Amino acid sequence: MKKVRLGIIGIGNMGSGHARNIKAGMCPEIEVTAVADINPARLEWAKAELGEDVALFDNAETMLDSGKIDACIVSVPHYDHARYVIECMKRGIHVMCEKPAGVYTIQVRQMIEEADKHPEAVFGMMFNQRTNCVYRKMRELVQSGAYGQIKRTNWIITDWYRPQAYYDSGNWRATWSGEGGGVLLNQCPHQLDLWQWICGMPKKVEAHLHYGKWHDIEVEDDVTAYVEYENGATGVFITTTGDACGTNRFEIQLDRAKIIAEYGKLSVWELEMGEQEFSRTNKVPFGCPKATQIEVELDGKNEQHVGVLNAWAAAILRGEPLVADGREGINGLMLSNAMHLSSFLGREVELPFDEQLFKDELMKRVATSRRKAASEAVFADTSGTYGGK
Repeated sequence: MKKVRLGIIGIGNMGSGHARNIKAGMCPEIEVTAVADINPARLEWAKAELGEDVALFDNAETMLDSGKIDACIVSVPHYDHARYVIECMKRGIHVMCEKPAGVYTIQVRQMIEEADKHPEAVFGMMFNQRTNCVYRKMRELVQSGAYGQIKRTNWIITDWYRPQAYYDSGNWRATWSGEGGGVLLNQCPHQLDLWQWICGMPKKVEAHLHYGKWHDIEVEDDVTAYVEYENGATGVFITTTGDACGTNRFEIQLDRAKIIAEYGKLSVWELEMGEQEFSRTNKVPFGCPKATQIEVELDGKNEQHVGVLNAWAAAILRGEPLVADGREGINGLMLSNAMHLSSFLGREVELPFDEQLFKDELMKRVATSRRKAASEAVFADTSGTYGGK
């Protein structure tokens, strides 16, 4: 195989973005050979934009059985991620899943179980923010142990502003039955993934979610969550789609340093002595260890979706490493599920939590979900975004 023959299930915002990148030659080892979508207008778009050589299907399984593809991107509403990933796996088709991996962790466990039966199929997750040099370096610094243990993590990620028109652009958006959640499920999977990728998973979560606080929606659009880690460290995660002038600042306090990612830069305040050692040995009541600020030199690479797809192609063709294995998708989803469950129950949740209880609570909300009146979906260019659908 010289090139990966690719099919795309769902040629909406993200699916069409991937198709455009590949057509533009940004993924030289991948060619789009087939597209599946239940919307005839999107198939017409694909025919006009991708060319006559791309096979068009109004049924995903028919495309998977066509023999025209070696690999597939699943880019459909969240509830169907697991379904189509599993269908790909059953046929030995390599699969890349858009985020989030699913709506609830039980779905992802089913995906992982099927993936483990088909080691020949390369299973990737579209965690494109892992290609960002800021977060790659941040992870390297934290996990090296050079600055000691984490004491505190804080991420305020509120630059997700979405007007009502965004939520009105599809009747599945921001509904329990169509999307399974709001800002945590749509916009924040990347940050939740990075948070655990860099800092590890917490053991306790307590979250306060506001549902439809800033928009006419039934799911959360404002979140403040508190977590505790095994070593006693604590963390706070704040997000919303209601701040027109939002912030994206990720700060990690360690024993011998403070690391801050903001405005595309990575800064470190290095202490000349670990805080705990200083506190034990210092004799001055208002003493404080000296700190030196350093702007961390980065390699500048931030390949985003293209980088994830090129690594996936290399994994398929030559066994090279993925940016993110699909099995890793469960961790960030576990965090968002725990935040929802904490809000549903009004109490702290310990990890691992009762995953069936979460699904049951979610399904109660799905049963009374109010889908918006059916209307023609509005599609938008997602280039320049984190990858939110």
